Amino acid sequence: MESWTVRRVTERDAGRLRALRLEMLADSPLAYLETLAQAAARSHEGYRQRVGMAAEGPDLAQFITDPGDGPLIGHAGGTAIPDEPLVTVVFSVYLTPAHRGGKVLAAMIEAVADWSTAAGRHELMLEVVVGNGRAVRAYEKLGFEDTGLRLPHPTVPVLTELQMRRRI
Repeated sequence: MESWTVRRVTERDAGRLRALRLEMLADSPLAYLETLAQAAARSHEGYRQRVGMAAEGPDLAQFITDPGDGPLIGHAGGTAIPDEPLVTVVFSVYLTPAHRGGKVLAAMIEAVADWSTAAGRHELMLEVVVGNGRAVRAYEKLGFEDTGLRLPHPTVPVLTELQMRRRI
């Protein structure tokens, strides 16, 4: 049986998180706001600094799924937004293909939810590209509901995203 742990990132994770980020962008380029080329051009120090900002505090967090040795197998981030002080935006959710459809996604979302609740925010919000039925169904199983709101994709104007929310 495979074992893994979901935990908040530390600066020591920068190298492994960089590798996962490049995999994410190669596997699902439309799901994220930066390109593979942009992420590949960022220095190790740049990754370390970004990870350091998400390693502690109530406004920004990144959680990883760590098998203990070898490559990371998942990532989910959460951030506070000024417009809605009781909401956490879930971002950059990714699972390596071999771990999709299992319990890893739920564990990562619950880690974000626990952190959000501890910060006094009791609702999660995320956006999914319209047409990504697999992701929508996975989030629905975790209690997210389609709000009916449709938004232009932030980097690909021909795409639309749907907003989903969940009370915690």
